[in-house]
Amino acid sequence: MKLRFPIGRITELADQYDEMASERDRRLTEEITKEVFPAYLRKGCLTKEGFLTVCAWKTPRSKPHCKSNDSALIKEISALALATKSERLRIQAWTLLAGVKWPTASVFLHFAFPERYPILDYRALWSLQEKAPSQYTFSFWKEYTELCRSLAAQAKVTMRTLDKALWTFSKLKQQT
Repeated sequence: MKLRFPIGRITELADQYDEMASERDRRLTEEITKEVFPAYLRKGCLTKEGFLTVCAWKTPRSKPHCKSNDSALIKEISALALATKSERLRIQAWTLLAGVKWPTASVFLHFAFPERYPILDYRALWSLQEKAPSQYTFSFWKEYTELCRSLAAQAKVTMRTLDKALWTFSKLKQQT
């Protein structure tokens, strides 16, 4: 994996993110960052409503699957993901929920631990000259996460800033 653009452009590209994101995505991002995750971190678990808000932001097509999850299971998995020291358990626990694949699981980690985890997304992968695999694995996710941590540290930016830059560059340049 290698960045398709100069590392010095990360902040500039991230600054363009909000104008390129849809109104729906901007509204959900604000709700996620100002309400859903502060409540999650305060209570130590996520409500079904908060879970569905995050799923709507990342994977709106999976809404029926996501809605089928039991509130108690969502609370238990979200509490486990927050408490465990195991990165493997932290990411893979989310995938036990219906409608949650690796990319959506990464969103929960990204907003719960904003300094540590990137969002796994085909746009971000493209910006790193990598194709999304047909099936995600822990080793792939770990390599991606470590690369993003390294890039964010080198550029002296937050993981959120890096994530926005990777998404924006793809949105501007990738032919889908």
